[in-house]
Amino acid sequence: MEDQGFLPYAVLLLLATVLAVPLAKRWRLGAVLGYLGAGALIGPSGLRLIGNTEEISHISELGVVLMLFVIGMELSPQRLWVMRRSVFGSGSLQVVLTAALVGAVALALGLDWKSALVVGLGLALSSTAIDLQLLAERKELNSAHGRLAFAILLFQDVAAIPILALIPILGGAHAQEGVLEELLAALRVIATIALVVVGGRYLLRPMFRAAAQQIGTPEVFTATALLVVMGTAWLMQVSGISMSLGAFLAGVLLADSEYRHEIEAQIEPFRGLLLGLFFISVGMSLDVHLAMAQPQLVGVLLLALVVLKAVVLYGIGRGVAREDHAQSLALAAVLAQGGEFAFVVFTLAAANGLLSPEQRDLAILVITLSMAATPLLVRLRAEITPAAKPRPAREYDRIDAGTPRVIIAGMGRVGQIVARMLNANRIPFTALESDPEQVDFMRHFGNTVYFGDASRLDLLRAAQTEKAEIFVITTEDPDSNLRTARLLKRHFPHLKVFARARNRQHVFKLMDLGVDNIVRETFFSSLEIARGVFMALGYDEASANDYVRRFREHDERVLANQYPVYDDEAALLQSAQEARDDLMRLFQADTGEEEEA
Repeated sequence: MEDQGFLPYAVLLLLATVLAVPLAKRWRLGAVLGYLGAGALIGPSGLRLIGNTEEISHISELGVVLMLFVIGMELSPQRLWVMRRSVFGSGSLQVVLTAALVGAVALALGLDWKSALVVGLGLALSSTAIDLQLLAERKELNSAHGRLAFAILLFQDVAAIPILALIPILGGAHAQEGVLEELLAALRVIATIALVVVGGRYLLRPMFRAAAQQIGTPEVFTATALLVVMGTAWLMQVSGISMSLGAFLAGVLLADSEYRHEIEAQIEPFRGLLLGLFFISVGMSLDVHLAMAQPQLVGVLLLALVVLKAVVLYGIGRGVAREDHAQSLALAAVLAQGGEFAFVVFTLAAANGLLSPEQRDLAILVITLSMAATPLLVRLRAEITPAAKPRPAREYDRIDAGTPRVIIAGMGRVGQIVARMLNANRIPFTALESDPEQVDFMRHFGNTVYFGDASRLDLLRAAQTEKAEIFVITTEDPDSNLRTARLLKRHFPHLKVFARARNRQHVFKLMDLGVDNIVRETFFSSLEIARGVFMALGYDEASANDYVRRFREHDERVLANQYPVYDDEAALLQSAQEARDDLMRLFQADTGEEEEA
């Protein structure tokens, strides 16, 4: 197959993906395990359809790079600064404690202290690609354990740099080079990071602005996005730094860019395919023959790795982050595996004489198996604690504000606009937010926001809700939104409640609770867009305004008519069809009148 080039490999990889991933999802195992299984099946230890996996592995690393770039764009520098305690506190503690425990076990198994130290540090790292993919699939990236897991993974990416620099020193390769060489290497790393940060700050936006101006050639914008990611990753790699860390920094620098969403849309197809290819390459690296030759040893080492890391992670979750049992258990389940970066660590260690080839192969096998076991551990944890509610990342604030006229629950994109208008008119209000990172982010810009859950009666009373005139619910989570509305109607019936609704079903449930002032979050912005579209098509402003007004009145009538039958699917479908026909006749009649005139 080598004589036919890369095309047969590409066909096999795509076929394995198309078949394995849907099956894994049908069996509720997740896409990651499907990719890993597909790789093991077609790799050297399976059907041997693909022999040399090294080239595929190098290409697939770009999937991890692109993933870290996209994640970086979700984190502005201000949010990253807010996370510093979790990154350098919990992250450093996890690496140090895990390395110490694993290193002690390696010493007990007969390794010398240098080799044991390398093994401990290598196995302290977890798989960024698998963990973040699993958290995204389960929509847990913004949960308490998801945020803490991301912070620890980010520190691990940073810690990989000194770990790689330490291995040649322990192996004696730098014994004759002296302190000067090490100092120059450290300065090169610092200079490269500074170059990326400073250059990115002043060059990236002009680059994307120029690319966006190339109307009719969208491929230029796509090429620019890929150039930024791969160029930064290559620059970091040349300087001996993790490619993923470089891509992450580039993403952070673009977090506040006006082109962020367009960049994400352009990169997403490449990221998804290459990340899947990475998981397949990990599966292909699984040495089944070695596992079959020493099953007891491999099983004991795998269990020891997962248990030791889980104990450390659970302790950090409970003792340092002060999470409850369910969140700490979730953190342990998602990060208890070895990481793909340990492949590089152990390969370099073997090249420097710190590990024998047999020890390196055994360590890589255990890591690969632990990565494959992670989706199963996460699913098992979810079944053990299915309804676990995350504990707040810190204690709720004590509310010491004066008597408010208005209370706002939720300081996201909607709540902030309401708050700014009230503040501009000097109307006293109290703002509540249940996301601690959002609270810190808002306070960074001088806003007064209290950390607390508005769906709790004790907090509503502490906010002097009984003295307020109006309560505005703008929380993004519909369930939390409904819980708050239910409490308000039951305990504070005098309030005028304004509630943000995500969709029609959300509107109906708020109406069930007796909330009269309900605003659909995208309805009015959609009407404004439609108004602009009509005018751009040549309609005069009066006609466009009239069409929008009549559509709004029609839709509000339909909403009121559907409310009594919203829980009857057949009646709701019939009502929707009748509404479409009525609207069509309404505008057709109007068009006919204009033509006759």
